[in-house]
Amino acid sequence: MSDAPSELTSAIVLGAGSWGTALASMLAERGLDVQFWGRDADLMAGIAETRKNSRYLPGLTLPDSIQCTADLAGLRPADMLLFTVPSKGIRDIAHRIARTQLPSSARVQISCAKGIELDTGLRMSQILSQELPTIPVAVLTGPNHAEEAAARLATAAVVACADDGLARKIQACFTLPWFRTYTTPDIIGAEWGGAMKNPYAIAAGICHGLKLGDNASAALVTRALAEILRVGMAQGGRPETFYGLSGVGDLMATCYSEHSRNHRVGLALGRGEKLTDIMAGTNMVAEGVPNTASLHQAARACHVRTPLLDEIFAILYQEKSPKAAMRDLLSRDPRAESD
Repeated sequence: MSDAPSELTSAIVLGAGSWGTALASMLAERGLDVQFWGRDADLMAGIAETRKNSRYLPGLTLPDSIQCTADLAGLRPADMLLFTVPSKGIRDIAHRIARTQLPSSARVQISCAKGIELDTGLRMSQILSQELPTIPVAVLTGPNHAEEAAARLATAAVVACADDGLARKIQACFTLPWFRTYTTPDIIGAEWGGAMKNPYAIAAGICHGLKLGDNASAALVTRALAEILRVGMAQGGRPETFYGLSGVGDLMATCYSEHSRNHRVGLALGRGEKLTDIMAGTNMVAEGVPNTASLHQAARACHVRTPLLDEIFAILYQEKSPKAAMRDLLSRDPRAESD
């Protein structure tokens, strides 16, 4: 493995969940100077001492070169700022970063979160651009489960950035023998694909929990892609993006994988568990739950028909039973598949 490219040689990973942990390790192995920040001081102290994130990704041993801290003000300037916090925390962390010395030297900020902000309808990169307007923005997304990337299982991702030269520099930082990245200028499509797959993964889990079989599961995921295309294109995304890694690739991974938190939430719902009990029993964020509210709101605002998303919203926020939602979906008026 060659050294990291001279253009981007240092990074700050903001967020100590499983994906942030995996990315910090990958960048350090690639040869970058990596600082790893998390808001929980006890967690970060434990990671610094043991080199393991026992709470979120216990199977990975972090390289000794990674500097772990919970002190935001103590971070040193770096070329890249990677935001790996849950989507609902992006604005707060970016706002806090804006009050440090970091924006003056950062050459790119990268959103690694998947979601749409409630009420504003903004994508994560748009929030970053609002809070940190002097730093170019990019997105790292795709069918990427942290557990598999950490285990060095073959993984592919997409770097979305309007500046092709900058995209290629970021791509070089995320090129390892088991991790392959592609580039695209379509930030809009990449982010909408990544955000919209989350509610449908909950639906796929519900389908499995109800024991509806492979036919129903395949039909659900196929019709989910149709809704993702309708909403994403209405927002300005390119259709080909939704057929790529950040669209159909991410949709398949999160709808069928045992690592998918959203799928696990849906599976429990399909088995009859209550959402409040499910959420209380996990220490990881299932982005599909808050994303469903923001995406449902966004779909209504752009007048796009989303029957699947509507029923997922009703299950999560209006206490509709999964069985009633399935019955209502199947009893809708017949229509052409292309409609």
